[in-house]
Amino acid sequence: MLALAVPQVTRPTAVDFAINRAEQHFDLGKKASQEGRRDEARQEFDTAVEALLSVSEIGPDRERVERRLDDMIDQIYRYDSDQLGAGQPTEQASYDKSPLDEILEMTFPVDPALRSKVRAQIAATSSQLPLEESDAVISYVNYFSSARGQKILASGLKHSGRYKDMIEKVLMEEGVPQELIFVAQAESGFQPRAVSNKRCVGLWQFAKFRGQEYKLTVNAVADERMDPEKATRAAAKHLHDLYDHFGDWYLALAAYDCGPGCVDHAVMRTGYADFWTLRRLNVLPQETANYVPVILAMTIIAKNAKDYGLGDLEYEKPLEYDTIELPSATNVSLAASALDRPASEIRSLNPALLKPVAPAGFALHLPKGTLPLMQAALEIVPPDRRDAWRIHKVDEGDSFAALAKRYGTTPALISSANHDEMPEAGAFALVPVAYPGDKVPVKPTVKKRSTASAAAAAKTPATASKSGTVRKQAVVSKPSSKAPARRTSHS
Repeated sequence: MLALAVPQVTRPTAVDFAINRAEQHFDLGKKASQEGRRDEARQEFDTAVEALLSVSEIGPDRERVERRLDDMIDQIYRYDSDQLGAGQPTEQASYDKSPLDEILEMTFPVDPALRSKVRAQIAATSSQLPLEESDAVISYVNYFSSARGQKILASGLKHSGRYKDMIEKVLMEEGVPQELIFVAQAESGFQPRAVSNKRCVGLWQFAKFRGQEYKLTVNAVADERMDPEKATRAAAKHLHDLYDHFGDWYLALAAYDCGPGCVDHAVMRTGYADFWTLRRLNVLPQETANYVPVILAMTIIAKNAKDYGLGDLEYEKPLEYDTIELPSATNVSLAASALDRPASEIRSLNPALLKPVAPAGFALHLPKGTLPLMQAALEIVPPDRRDAWRIHKVDEGDSFAALAKRYGTTPALISSANHDEMPEAGAFALVPVAYPGDKVPVKPTVKKRSTASAAAAAKTPATASKSGTVRKQAVVSKPSSKAPARRTSHS
């Protein structure tokens, strides 16, 4: 008699149980956060994190727990920014400080021991941008080798991982040296919302007039100087134009900093079309005189990262996204609800968007692979309500009365918005009330089966920034006409 083979069943481990428990509480916290139940969300998120922290296993399972814990904490922070800690006025936007504000007006000592090292590195380095080991370059190599300088450089290099592939592609397409990526390193540390003390903005620190010259839209709703891809394209074109004008990359870089008119004037005054000669004659602004050496020093160090203690940096993952051109004004929170993502994640993909509502025609970036979900959500919500109405993913047992209680409205209002028919489980129901943080909408008299009678919610949800990470807060407004005119070409 043949014995029947009994299939082996893999038993769940203690780690599996802990992760499943954490996921359940995380999902409950996410749902509570999306629906504005802040205290409940905090409690569920805390329980989820505690479930993962309780795991004491060592080995591959422990690594799996730690990876999920890191991801979960990042997601919880994003939801906390959206809902739990809301309170920052919508009219304010958070900016990061430009690295150049700290170093361009400073001078640093020249370490003679570095000269032979840098000279050997330049000789062994392949570069489309000419490299030199002048005293000024050596002084900045010395600075970026110090604890403070290395920290600034390392921070920018880590951030570069998000944009490096895109920038290199654009630079190649525009026919300019790949090493010009270090202009963005110096200007912003690869932070798309960086702002200088003279109101230069974005990855490449464009002034408003120069950005508009290269077709970067700047208005109260969006500032394309903060769109990494569009700003990179504009910067590459601008640098190409400057090189065509001066026929020299050092003069082109100097002009990128202080403006082509400034460099033209220095050349005309002296008769020398050579950056180092103009620098020696002190006919360039001090910041510009130091700007080119900073770019060269960063290039030399980055191309020889191991020699400067930067060989083991953990770079951020390349940024990948889908894009949809919005046919009508759309609230970012609507996109977040449709994709089951924190609104702050959508905002981080769209740094050029200054308001919580993206205007019609705006090219909204979405997490990679989520475009079909967004398109499906837009088909459900009336075009003239996408700036204000919410959506709810229906669960088994949901009713108009239950949704009304959950979202603080009336069953009649929700029923009217959904044509008196509750969508099936897994589909979206329309909820014509404001998002958490929005102003309370005025609710007009409900007319049966009329979506047009639903209240149009206010369009300014509050946002929050992670405590301790924002180095500069600025009200989004036109810069003062009395501000000093440093870096008139792009900043």
